[in-house]
Amino acid sequence: MASDRIFGLVALFVALAYIASATQIQTSFLADPVGPRAFPILVGAVAALSALAMIVRPDPDPAWPTGRTWISLVVAVLVLVGYAYTLKPLGFIVPTAIAAGVLSYQLSPRPVAAAVTGVALSVGLFVLFRYALGLGLIPLPKGLF
Repeated sequence: MASDRIFGLVALFVALAYIASATQIQTSFLADPVGPRAFPILVGAVAALSALAMIVRPDPDPAWPTGRTWISLVVAVLVLVGYAYTLKPLGFIVPTAIAAGVLSYQLSPRPVAAAVTGVALSVGLFVLFRYALGLGLIPLPKGLF
């Protein structure tokens, strides 16, 4: 119970700091009626409410993950950090395919299915973000073309 309450307090402080930083976002004279602050403040408010729920109603007997689960979590974090660093130099498709494939393999350890999932997710997200949402993503490393 104490671990949930401690985590809830930490999450509450982080959510409040996030809300405070969101209020510092500068608005331009061409901003929409809601403004750029609304979504980050909403995310912070939901996080604060979730943290309060953990503080008020903690899990009576939390089950901590085993050693293998901790290793999987560390691998997932390292993959996502590596993804963030390789996204700009390698473009969108290659790092996204690798990251999605590795994370898919962690969920279901079937190599062929994980590779297909990674490639399909990468190409599908690229098409969605580039053409449906109009984001300026670079598909592959700039040196290839």
